[in-house]
Amino acid sequence: MDRLLTATQQAIALLFNGDAELWKIIGISFQVSSMAILIALLPALLTAFLLSYARFPGRRLLISVFNTLLSVPAVVVGLTFYLLLSRQGPIGDLRLLFTQSAMVIGQIALCFPILVAMGHAAFQSADKRAWETARTLGASPVFALVTVMREVRFGLLAALLAAYGRIIAEVGASMMLGGNILSYTRNIPTAIALETSKGEFAQGIALGIVLLILAFSLNASLQYFQGKGHFVT
Repeated sequence: MDRLLTATQQAIALLFNGDAELWKIIGISFQVSSMAILIALLPALLTAFLLSYARFPGRRLLISVFNTLLSVPAVVVGLTFYLLLSRQGPIGDLRLLFTQSAMVIGQIALCFPILVAMGHAAFQSADKRAWETARTLGASPVFALVTVMREVRFGLLAALLAAYGRIIAEVGASMMLGGNILSYTRNIPTAIALETSKGEFAQGIALGIVLLILAFSLNASLQYFQGKGHFVT
């Protein structure tokens, strides 16, 4: 117990004293995960919209595939892209393995199914007449799409926050694709895993505190927006 209290005190000191190595790790985490979510967001939402409003052969199969991909472990995604990006892999010539770009690719693969599946559920809950009315009144497909997205904005926001929370806390893909290189690919989850394995708990606890604060902030933001400016009780 005393060891835990000491480690927690040291962790708080690291956070508030501006430890350069610690904040570099935090910065890498947010940089990589934010890039991944920004790249995946628009294509994923367009895919979700098409699955909800278009009718084409294989549509139900695609929906089942995306729902299935929600449960794929991060380490399996990491292994798949490791094999693709390794020197013997089909795209090994790009030399992306153990880079931040590889981590972004892995995190895109993790967040894309979440955005599609939850986005599809949100679009399915929308009144189809919003799209039909906008198109009947002469609105362009883009404007009609924006109209529908406004109708389901809270569902789409929930998808965004869930996807972001998933990728910034995953460790399997980041470890395998990034290599946990100090000041380059070491992010919050991989640093926690490393420090814990070494028996050094202060930095791990500090980074865990950051993740807990992030999780609370994401959930509080969702509650705030769903309450249209007031926290939901």
